[in-house]
Amino acid sequence: MSLNDAQTLTLSLLADQVVPPSEAHGVPGAGDPAIVAAIIGDAGPRLPRLARALAQLDELAITAHGVPFAELAADQREPVALAFRETHTASAGLVETLTTQCYYRDDRVMVSLGLEARAPHPSGYEVEQGDWSLLDPVRNRSALYRKA
Repeated sequence: MSLNDAQTLTLSLLADQVVPPSEAHGVPGAGDPAIVAAIIGDAGPRLPRLARALAQLDELAITAHGVPFAELAADQREPVALAFRETHTASAGLVETLTTQCYYRDDRVMVSLGLEARAPHPSGYEVEQGDWSLLDPVRNRSALYRKA
């Protein structure tokens, strides 16, 4: 199964509602074609659920405005997207999770965040060390569980 062109356009417009483009930071929105392709690719076995989520979004748009989400004016999309999030929380959660995972993995976004555009393994990232003595009260307290 794959998404058709109308579903892909709807996903792109919805993804831009989740993470809009930012000229100030020089990054695309999550509706960028490369990011949308990553979302569809990462959906894998969840692709039928993603397609159902897009159908639910279209139903809300048709109920509210008489046209599918992709045909709404830009200022009409946000209220419909918010209604989708409130009425179809599991479906919206799937879209949000896939969108943010793929967005923050995009090289352009990683560079804008000051990170190298690479996987964290095997080189890793330098982590600033904190004050380990702050954990002493936790280490010194009695167990919160009962031994079996």
